[in-house]
Amino acid sequence: MAEALQGIVVLDLTAYLAGPYGCALLGDVGADVIKIEPPAGDNTRNYPSSLDEENRTFLGANRNKRSIVLNLKHSDGLAAFYRLVEKADVVVHNFRPAVPARLGIDYETLRRRRPDLIYCSFTGYGENENGPLRDHPGFDTMLQCFTGIAAMQGVFTGGQPQVMTGSIVDYYSASIVTIAILSALVHRLRTGEGQHVRASLLRSAISLQAGNFIWAEGEPRDIQRFWGQSYSGIYPAKDGHLYLQATTQSFWKNLCEYLGFPELADDPRYDTLVKRNVLRHEIRPLIRDALVQRTALEWEQLLLGKVPCVAVRSMEDMFDHPQVVAEGIVVEHEHPRVGKYKAMGKAVQMGVGDKLTTRAPMLGEHTEEVLAQFGFADDELAAMRANGAAA
Repeated sequence: MAEALQGIVVLDLTAYLAGPYGCALLGDVGADVIKIEPPAGDNTRNYPSSLDEENRTFLGANRNKRSIVLNLKHSDGLAAFYRLVEKADVVVHNFRPAVPARLGIDYETLRRRRPDLIYCSFTGYGENENGPLRDHPGFDTMLQCFTGIAAMQGVFTGGQPQVMTGSIVDYYSASIVTIAILSALVHRLRTGEGQHVRASLLRSAISLQAGNFIWAEGEPRDIQRFWGQSYSGIYPAKDGHLYLQATTQSFWKNLCEYLGFPELADDPRYDTLVKRNVLRHEIRPLIRDALVQRTALEWEQLLLGKVPCVAVRSMEDMFDHPQVVAEGIVVEHEHPRVGKYKAMGKAVQMGVGDKLTTRAPMLGEHTEEVLAQFGFADDELAAMRANGAAA
């Protein structure tokens, strides 16, 4: 059966993490994603890595793509890109706002060649000309610090701002980019119209905090916005650590029963989450004393389905955990340089037309294949390679 986005051609000009992973998500559901790299390649390829010759982040963020090398600063490379645009559906880039016009790949220029083109620009702070940070470089950790995420982590670190590891803003931005493009594709399907859609790290970082990003009229500026999770959290066990979160009344009752203080289940002092939050300094020691009687894995098994909890594990544990294996989340690839490696398969499972995941491409691995697909003759490609327009 046809894949969801089969026949949709995406020209991916993005680098680093958010944009590339957003395009990989489109590839998950069948889009033909062509990663167009400069001669030096996506900058992430050159970042430090414990893998020889390849970067771990690049491999993880660029599945389901083919890579070609085009030098857009060379007239022949730009001309070749224009030919690809004429047959493509989507163009995605993460250049700073002034760069596309300078390169000749801004929306107005490209829509003249493909009127129904979906053009997605992903920036750090947005593109409005009145924005003072419009042309400032933007990275995940910078936006965490700029938008309050790092300051919010200070709630747990004695007031010291703390950047969250794991590139959370980048990965969330990737989802936003995907949503924007899919929405534009649906709009084009209904109306025949292309459009310019915009996303930014700034919007994503604030969106991540939507549950706290509320300021009611009359409230002071420093109103308390984050209440934590009452007595929920990570506790030491006899061996390892356990995270638990028993916020509903039924889960609270189960927690009291299994941890050995059943008399508190219906105690009127603790019969609402609000009350338990106020008295969390009383509840936490009880939980802590109980949990050290068993290992984290023993508690997880005992409380399975009764109290929301999990033993704290490492990322490495996910490669062969039975639940992950059962869901088919991990796939194995063969790479010319890395050899065999395991990686994330797909973010979603489709009911029909579910495709296999392909590995991240090497730099320029598909230049010849892709340009031939778009009608370039062998002598054209040879000339472009000779003059540095392609590789």
